[in-house]
Amino acid sequence: QVQLVESGGGSVQAGGSLRLSCAASGATSYSRYSLGWFRQAAGKEREGVASIKSDGSTNYADSVKGRFTISRDNAVNHLYLQMDSLKPEDTAMYFCAAVCLVYRDTPCRFEDYAYRGQGIRVTVSS
Repeated sequence: QVQLVESGGGSVQAGGSLRLSCAASGATSYSRYSLGWFRQAAGKEREGVASIKSDGSTNYADSVKGRFTISRDNAVNHLYLQMDSLKPEDTAMYFCAAVCLVYRDTPCRFEDYAYRGQGIRVTVSS
């Protein structure tokens, strides 16, 4: 069973940076996994932030393009989200996910993923 654990969250002032990590344990073919980051702000629906496929291709939500960078290190089974120029509206719980089970022309939804982390809080103050 694959388990995902997020780390690197916390509180930061607007304009600052954070780097989230997602460690996968029990993964036997990590390099072949599709991976994604999602977030959910208080009172709002969960939304996709960024995703990366096994071939390294990436996709970003319009709200984070140019500020966030998703990457992966298959050698250590880690997924990352570098978040720069943070804004108060980036405040949310952030979740990582692995192995999208559904073929879509659009980015996979959180529920489409076989494995999902418990989330980590990011707070951006103005």
